[in-house]
Amino acid sequence: MELGVLLAPINNPSQQKWIAEQATRFEALGFNSLWAAQAMGRGFMMTDPLLTLATAAAVTRTIRLGTAVLQLPLYATLELAHRIFSLQQLCGPRLNIGLGAGSTAADFRVAGKVYETRFSDFRNQHKALKTALETGQHQGSDLSPWPNLLGGPPLYLGSWGNGVEMAARNFDGWIASAHYRSTQEIIDAHARYRAFGGNKAIVSTLQLPKGTDLGALRAQLLAFSDAGFDETAVMFLPGGPKPEAVIQLLD
Repeated sequence: MELGVLLAPINNPSQQKWIAEQATRFEALGFNSLWAAQAMGRGFMMTDPLLTLATAAAVTRTIRLGTAVLQLPLYATLELAHRIFSLQQLCGPRLNIGLGAGSTAADFRVAGKVYETRFSDFRNQHKALKTALETGQHQGSDLSPWPNLLGGPPLYLGSWGNGVEMAARNFDGWIASAHYRSTQEIIDAHARYRAFGGNKAIVSTLQLPKGTDLGALRAQLLAFSDAGFDETAVMFLPGGPKPEAVIQLLD
């Protein structure tokens, strides 16, 4: 199993280079991927995930880059396709896009979208987005992307464990959130995902706070690996363990 990192947000005005510094450091340490999350209007500021990945792409060469996850109902379909194509030009084949229906009403208030219909909106819109990425077209409009961009990057469904059948049948992979879910709940959901024929499976948002027990963390990572997960993306919190120690846990 590979290890990735969920990039930490900029939290003060003097940290303009913080995203770039994280990206170059984690790539040099040997982490497999960098992920950017999305949150708006929740009492703290997070940099837009697509801008975060554009910054990371500019200062790295080989590490994979992805969203974990974009809340699809917050976007107009063709507008998001254009943003993904644009980011794909910067990242090339390193780009992966995780999509979710959203979980917090605050984000929808900021975007002026309807929170209560997010699941039905997601089911309809992910099909439209996939077609837009395959063709560059939607509802009579044409983005005219370069031919090498058509098809778009791999699309992953992000969820807490629901919707694994949809992830297996309609997406290139599944991103399982470790936030609010136990290790066993995640592993049980993974078994259902594989039973439906799912391909790549990633655990995201495994938070590492101050006082993290590296022995217990190693056991948790090995449990995910033994269950068949392809990757776990950890999130370093202030005062948490050193990345140099974490990357060695699966050696």
